[in-house]
Amino acid sequence: MNGTYRNPVLNADWSDPDVVRVGDDFYLTASSFGRAPGLPLLHSRNLVDWTLVGHALERLEPEEEFALPRHDCGVWAPSIRHHDDRFWIFWGDPDQGVFQVNAPEIRGPWTRPHLVKAGKGLIDPCPLWDDETGEAYLVHAWARSRSGVKNRLTGHRMHPDATSLLDEGKVIVDGDRIPGWFTLEGPKLYRHDGWFWILAPAGGVETGWQGAFRSRGFFGPYEERIVLEQKDTDVNGPHQGGWVRTAAGEDWFLHFQQRGPYGRVVHLQPMRWGRDGWPVLGDEGAPVAVHRRPALPAQPPAAPATDDDFPGGRYGRQWQWTANPGDGWATQHSGDGLRLSCVRSADAHDPRKLPNVLTQRLPGLPSAVETELRLDAGEPGARAGLVVLGDAFCWIGLERGADGTVRLVHRFAEAVAERERDAGVPCVAPEGRVRLRIEAGPGARCRFSYDLGDGFRSSGPVFAATPWRWVGALLGLFAVAPEGPGHAGSATFTRFRITPL
Repeated sequence: MNGTYRNPVLNADWSDPDVVRVGDDFYLTASSFGRAPGLPLLHSRNLVDWTLVGHALERLEPEEEFALPRHDCGVWAPSIRHHDDRFWIFWGDPDQGVFQVNAPEIRGPWTRPHLVKAGKGLIDPCPLWDDETGEAYLVHAWARSRSGVKNRLTGHRMHPDATSLLDEGKVIVDGDRIPGWFTLEGPKLYRHDGWFWILAPAGGVETGWQGAFRSRGFFGPYEERIVLEQKDTDVNGPHQGGWVRTAAGEDWFLHFQQRGPYGRVVHLQPMRWGRDGWPVLGDEGAPVAVHRRPALPAQPPAAPATDDDFPGGRYGRQWQWTANPGDGWATQHSGDGLRLSCVRSADAHDPRKLPNVLTQRLPGLPSAVETELRLDAGEPGARAGLVVLGDAFCWIGLERGADGTVRLVHRFAEAVAERERDAGVPCVAPEGRVRLRIEAGPGARCRFSYDLGDGFRSSGPVFAATPWRWVGALLGLFAVAPEGPGHAGSATFTRFRITPL
């Protein structure tokens, strides 16, 4: 500990983070895309150690749009604020528009999503309630894939109750007019020292930078400055996040770094205001790897939960389905273990298309993932397993054969493949149960192994995990069966563990 912390402070895919302080507590939310529940809620007292305390969005709406996986759609780049004794979260769904939910307490109850502004390509919204004037504002960016527009920020006056916007909007920052700037997005809006401030990244997630904009009036004109960039560090594309001030007056900035299959991990940068009134992030504009901890009360080391014994058949809040969940996918019971129904599907051969995959984030450090599986389904073709899921996938698990035997199988598919292929030679699992293990080493290179009672054995070649377009690779548990009539049985997972290697 020695009074310092090391980045990243959240070493997994907590994409597009935003943060707010309420009293002595800090709360963070992040993009959740097409997974449910969405809008994760993290809590900390020291900005370094975070725990997951819930989600603000139980199901994505309209529900029928998210009955099947839409991995890169849904909830993009939320903003979290506290105003009028309520928590507020705004986000953009690139296919629908700007939504908000609100709640009196961080653990809820949260309102159902309210559409503040409908439209294609409206992303990354952030509200501001101006305590000096009583007016409210909203700024958002644009997704060219939906609107044909990008690299600009649009501002609106907003009704103080956040139910609607009061004008048609005006472009308040046009990145095309700033030499060398492109893909301006992710704005966060603040008031400080008599200025309107917009902290917004540009340059793309792999190699971009963090910008700051200021104006005496909300609608501009704004002047700009780059305040955080890679420089000679190994932190590529350091940008898109939120500024927070402690009760003692210290300033800090949380942002992400894109790390391929690991997704967008979260860094904490010191922040101060220079003599010229502009923010200075990190070490004079370069990301820090190790730094003095914030001057905040000590807190025991903490991180979002990963392990799960599934008491009573319930899964922990770290898990998300790949779409809105259906009835009966997971069954509660008197013992421990996750009992998943083998949901019948025409896409049983392709976990990328299944809504009933229960996922969590792939750790950003080399780790071993283990679980125990029992297949109780007697239906030929019924299967269950542990999967590394991205636009390519690889899984290991059990499958009921046409002859009634249960086999250990290991299968994969490349990003361009329509169907899976064997990665290892199937073998009989006499008791219909197995221990499964994935060793995810450097570069997210995954080694799969299994234990049928006589120790772990390797199964097949190394699989290099891949992300989706915007989402890091996921770990998942699933049970599925071919199309047909009637209940197809179930599978039970016990003792899910992730341990550092």
